[in-house]
Amino acid sequence: MGHRKHSAPRRGSLGVRPRKRASRIVPRIRSWPRVESEKPLLLAFAGYKAGMTHALIVDDRPNTPTSGTEIFVPVTVVEAPPMYIAAIRAYGYDPNRGLYTLTEVWAEPPAELELHRRIPTLKIKDVDKKLGFIEERLGSIVDIRVIAATQPKLVGGLSKKVPDLVEIKIGGGSGVEEWFSYAKEILGKTVSVKDVFREGQFVDVIGVTKGKGFQGVIKRFGVKELPRWHKHRKGSRKIGSRSPGIGTLSTTPQPGQMGFHRRTEYNKRIIKIGDNGLEVTPKGGFINYGVVRGPYVLLHGSIMGPKKRIVVMRHPVRPPSWVPEAAPTITYLSLESKQGA
Repeated sequence: MGHRKHSAPRRGSLGVRPRKRASRIVPRIRSWPRVESEKPLLLAFAGYKAGMTHALIVDDRPNTPTSGTEIFVPVTVVEAPPMYIAAIRAYGYDPNRGLYTLTEVWAEPPAELELHRRIPTLKIKDVDKKLGFIEERLGSIVDIRVIAATQPKLVGGLSKKVPDLVEIKIGGGSGVEEWFSYAKEILGKTVSVKDVFREGQFVDVIGVTKGKGFQGVIKRFGVKELPRWHKHRKGSRKIGSRSPGIGTLSTTPQPGQMGFHRRTEYNKRIIKIGDNGLEVTPKGGFINYGVVRGPYVLLHGSIMGPKKRIVVMRHPVRPPSWVPEAAPTITYLSLESKQGA
């Protein structure tokens, strides 16, 4: 009688528990990097996933076997029209409760933004008075952030009009006073993706993954199915027996929600930033999306979520040691139709 194995590597990461549905489709950014920059700048920017294609680029990474040669890379197109800076939010700090909102100042939004669809009860008043209130208390303020609104009406693949709101920290510069001056300067104006990122740099991408509903342990955790040639009275696509009285360990694979989770993908490199989306739109448009009309970001590799999903790109919180000086040279970008792919 042969030896029977009683152990195996565990299936599925325990670092992403609980595997529950995301509470909101627009991700809230929980941590911000410290960015070295002479001038203040926004530390994140939102866009909408359009689709994927592939490109040939000259590998500019040092000390790699393919350095200096042409390599094939998959790329993701994110349509990123200018964001409207709708409000400034000032934060104080208390040892007992941490960061707290001191006040916020909203600008009068343009009618074409249709912000009332997102916040029907928004009332704009005492803008100068509130700005003066912040200026008087700059000594006790520890953080300045802005509330930026996307402009989905400018996106080629979306049919919605309701803007999405993202809170974005201001970084760089010399401190709170310079952050506040920059925030006042851009309040009520639009900021483009080129004001936030440069070509060639790394970014973190934060978003919500594709939803797959309620799934069993075979698909959800990759558990091995029991051999079907035995008679399994209670099914072959289940985990093994549990000892009575002990209960179920939290590490035991269980059926449940799969997908539609908030996730962060670190260090995705920006291959290119462009203003004319037709440069990267394949023949017939992206499947389930259409034509990219406005500014776009070309990212190396894949990102989470289905087409049309909002993703937030952020300056990296744990960047690699290699800092690219410029974007890699693109020798070919595939614009062939994806209809038969």
